[in-house]
Amino acid sequence: MKSIQPRKQHKMLYQAPSHIRYKHFSAPLSPTLKATYLVNSIPVRLGDTVRILRGDRKGIEGKISKVDRSNYRVFVEGVTREKVDGTAILVPIHPSKVMITNLNLDDKWRRESLKVQAPAVAEKPAEKPKKERKKRQPRKPAAEKTKAPRKKKTKTSTEVKEGEVETG
Repeated sequence: MKSIQPRKQHKMLYQAPSHIRYKHFSAPLSPTLKATYLVNSIPVRLGDTVRILRGDRKGIEGKISKVDRSNYRVFVEGVTREKVDGTAILVPIHPSKVMITNLNLDDKWRRESLKVQAPAVAEKPAEKPKKERKKRQPRKPAAEKTKAPRKKKTKTSTEVKEGEVETG
């Protein structure tokens, strides 16, 4: 974001269009998926299996059953709370508080975006030997220094500045 003012950041977050909200739904991948796809995080989707990392339900794993883009929340199967009247409702969780453990790759565009391109191993040129730097000599103590007095440059009468006329 361009602004550092909290009110403007909050406004931009909650007035963001859906293509930007999609990016805000990114969640970290599990270490095995990171190694496979060489990606740290990806936006969550319906059907992804996630593990909850924060809150009372930490450690619970389940599939995403609903994504609420307007309130920035995802709903995980099996994560419910009982209302006073006895009905069970799904608990909303922020996508940054979950870790993706299994991806839903039914979508061909998502599959294409995760295609791994093996990093090309470029041959390194032979390293040149580094030039050795000269070490600086330590300073001599003040007692050893012999200072010759500086001679003051005095002006002689024969020296005349340009533009001056010698009168006499």
